[in-house]
Amino acid sequence: MSDRTPRLLTVAVTSRALFDLEESHALYERSGVEAYSQYQRRHEDDVLAPGVAYPVVRKLLGLNAVAPVDDLRVEVILLSRNSADTGLRIFNSIQHYGLGIVRAAFTSGEPTWPYISPFDADLFLSANPESVRRALERGIAAATILPASSNAASGVMDGAGAATRRDAQLRIAFDGDAVIFGDESERISREQGVAAFGRHELERAKEPLSGGPFKRFLAALHQLQEVFPDGENAPIRTALATARSAPAHERVIRTLREWGVRLDEALFLGGREKGPFLAAFGADLFFDDSLHNIDSARQHVAAGHVPHGVAND
Repeated sequence: MSDRTPRLLTVAVTSRALFDLEESHALYERSGVEAYSQYQRRHEDDVLAPGVAYPVVRKLLGLNAVAPVDDLRVEVILLSRNSADTGLRIFNSIQHYGLGIVRAAFTSGEPTWPYISPFDADLFLSANPESVRRALERGIAAATILPASSNAASGVMDGAGAATRRDAQLRIAFDGDAVIFGDESERISREQGVAAFGRHELERAKEPLSGGPFKRFLAALHQLQEVFPDGENAPIRTALATARSAPAHERVIRTLREWGVRLDEALFLGGREKGPFLAAFGADLFFDDSLHNIDSARQHVAAGHVPHGVAND
């Protein structure tokens, strides 16, 4: 396959995020690589259960089927610390589910993050926090993906029609500071207090915020949205869910305008718990730098922790 295959958005995902490999991973940690290898060979025809990233990956790849132009592409790259031999079970499962994943890197126990940049990935999803940190250090949007807790809401929406649309629609929500934007303002809030933060943002309301680790991914997602029609039947919907409130909202709005990036919904929550609002939005995945917000989100939706900025120093 030509390396010049056109694409708009590329997501790299690890095998442990895409499929449920926790049982075999526990065996690896308990008994070593040889026991793990034998186990995977014995079970290579057994289909793996979907993992936490599977629903998002399926919806991303599904965009290729409804693309209005021939050269539109969403590409998902598989990264795995399996060997090619033990990874056969993973590719068998990919084929079973009909996922259009054709590129992969199997590293036989070595870190996978060095291959994120050569694949030109816009986003990296992993179950390994250290790999996520390494990716973020290299300027790649990355998150440790965590499932919704077992007591999460069942996902009942406002009527059967809305539920059907959301089942088909990819919905992604983002925190603002230290995720889409830089963490300079959040540092002021943490170090000098909320009042100082409010004064700082009011004084700089017309000054664009710096870009955070997810700026490039948001831009790529926006570029993908642009080729689809707007409205309730659009296949992608995005939201900002931030602890900011008025008057700190203005700088956010002006920054997104300056970047030429669209977010479909903006939730200025003023410190309210984010989880219930993410459930109301129907997020497939939510990205935040704060573990407190991740814990709140996971009561309702899958969440990606972004270990970046002052909250993770």
